[in-house]
Amino acid sequence: MTEADFIAALRALPLHPGAQQLRDDTARLGELVLTTDTIVEGVHYLSEDAAADVAWKLLAVNLSDLAAKGAVPEGALLNYPLGDDGWDRDFLNGLGETMNRFDCPLLGGDTVSLPHGAPRVISLTAVGRASRSPARSGARAGDMLYVTGTIGDAGAGLRIATGEDGPDSLAIAYRRPHPRLGEGRALGAVARAMMDVSDGLLIDAARMADASGLAVAIDLAAVPLSSDLRAFAGDDRNARLAAVTAGDDYELLFAMPPGETPPVAATRIGRFAAGTGLSLQDNDGPIALPDRIGFEHRA
Repeated sequence: MTEADFIAALRALPLHPGAQQLRDDTARLGELVLTTDTIVEGVHYLSEDAAADVAWKLLAVNLSDLAAKGAVPEGALLNYPLGDDGWDRDFLNGLGETMNRFDCPLLGGDTVSLPHGAPRVISLTAVGRASRSPARSGARAGDMLYVTGTIGDAGAGLRIATGEDGPDSLAIAYRRPHPRLGEGRALGAVARAMMDVSDGLLIDAARMADASGLAVAIDLAAVPLSSDLRAFAGDDRNARLAAVTAGDDYELLFAMPPGETPPVAATRIGRFAAGTGLSLQDNDGPIALPDRIGFEHRA
């Protein structure tokens, strides 16, 4: 069963109206925006990653979901497996640092015991507040697709974290992503659709198009890459395909009407149209989609 299969099956259960049919990354209770994420050792972070970095990433990925809804953080609930005392203390120190950095205090949570040698599975629920939250399903035919920041740094950072030589800046992008909270608040009032890029630019753009009942075309040549990534991996078609199919960027992907200028720094990378599916092109013409367009959990 894939992640999509499982979510589809969940829709047969009794759903609260705030669940929004499980078609977005957050739930709504009035002005409250709720999101939860779990990170698994060996899947979302490396066993040798510093505990403080894991704490940063856990909170940051949740706050990225709030950013994609234009929300201001109110607080977080932590579910934590107690194991190695030194690692646990370093995690707490890192979590405190991150909560102070992004002004997101602790609301509470739960602790459990971790069996010896078991991989850590850590969950956090973040709560924010927003008067308006753009759904991923709000794009319209003719809208332009934009992305903040640069794409692919974290994917290259994972390669560096696992042994390749490369700049520390890319490894930091993988270990310590920055949620675009300020940009999200500015975009929350004007974007027609918005979500964060967590599983890869292509797969997340395809999800936005599908939720909106539209097709989306992406210009691979327009996707912004950092100078460090270009120096590390190059700037040819293969390097760009690797960047747009890697995950953990946590940039904001959003739709706006043609002719309107985003209120934040962002790059126009595509366009929505009537129809279905994802298409890709660059300066040399159409590009066949790779077999894997992003990360998806599978059983």
